[in-house]
Amino acid sequence: MKRSSAKLSRPHVALLIESSRAYGRGLLQGVARYIREHGPWYVSLEEHGICDEVPDWLEKWSGDGIITRLDNVAMAGVVRCLRVPTVYLRNVPPDLKVPSVLTDNAAASRAAFDHLRERGFRHFAFCGFNGADYSDERRDAFVRAASEVGLRSHVYAGRPHPHEADTAGYEHEGLKDTTLVALWIKELPKPVGLMACNDVRGQQALEACRAAGVAVPDDVAVVGVDNDEVLCDLSNPPLSSVVPNTQRIGYEAAALLAQMMMGRKGRRTALYIEPTGVVTRRSTEVLAVEDRRIAAAAHFIREHACEGIDVGDLLRVIPMSRSSLERRFSQIMGRSPKEEILRARLNRAKQLLLETDFSLELIAEKLGLTHTEYFGRIFKKKMGITPAKFRSRSRAANAADALLMT
Repeated sequence: MKRSSAKLSRPHVALLIESSRAYGRGLLQGVARYIREHGPWYVSLEEHGICDEVPDWLEKWSGDGIITRLDNVAMAGVVRCLRVPTVYLRNVPPDLKVPSVLTDNAAASRAAFDHLRERGFRHFAFCGFNGADYSDERRDAFVRAASEVGLRSHVYAGRPHPHEADTAGYEHEGLKDTTLVALWIKELPKPVGLMACNDVRGQQALEACRAAGVAVPDDVAVVGVDNDEVLCDLSNPPLSSVVPNTQRIGYEAAALLAQMMMGRKGRRTALYIEPTGVVTRRSTEVLAVEDRRIAAAAHFIREHACEGIDVGDLLRVIPMSRSSLERRFSQIMGRSPKEEILRARLNRAKQLLLETDFSLELIAEKLGLTHTEYFGRIFKKKMGITPAKFRSRSRAANAADALLMT
């Protein structure tokens, strides 16, 4: 039962948010930040998944408020019985009158569509877990974004489901479809920009492309949603992804719950939080090119730039004269093949400087360069700063950002 006191010195709150996904962990970080700034709260929290059963202890719980993302039909009944302030972090059942704070799925799809369109794509596709509410919302918004500019988006139909399921059920069934997804991708017009409903589906789409013998990102560029960094970085190639503002969602949910626990009425409509942008990784690092020879040249550079290649190596795999290759490549890509090789090396250099403690000598070696001095000279010429200063400044900035979040 809800406490009668209008002012709670230290409320007891149940957090039913999955810790098994990056999305849920981001929400928990946002809640934690609110508590640090405005708390303290007593918190009941267990490790679980989004579709787990309602914990037994909750039915007889005597706390003050709940923040939940459980996708479980029994959850609504428990909320009604407990009659404590509750905030949902997923779509609220239609017969339950509680507020929610959600990712703006329409904005996420718009960000994915704009990201792909900026890379020159004229063909688009969406691959989701049909039946999962968040996926269907993102699918409809992506199709709508394409149609608004007179373009079509191909949608993966998948297999019919024999019965309704929860989120985990739809995802579990969909992850059996890799062969069907590969056949669908093989038939899509190329080059095509593909949005996956989340990073799990995005990783599967990349596996399907490999099974179908389709080049990523030259023939199919793939962008997911959630920016699960571990999953995205372990994908092959690394997966670009829309970044939901999960920490803000968690923070706003905690702020809303705090007001409700103080006796104020909660909002009756959902609060939608826009994503922060798109993190670009290799799965969309491309300019859509219909000239197959230039697309092949760009793909070869991307795969082998750090193996010490030069334009001569490119000519051995692309059947064109040097002058024709350089002229056509520059017309389409906006830079020469030599400049593209250097750009790919510098991008790899920045990644190694930021993510490793490798020495400059080892980084130069991994870029296919034999002289560390040449690496330092060309890096400073293009970036305006030495590799060592780039590394120290970037790490100092990251440390400052981390302090702001504590």
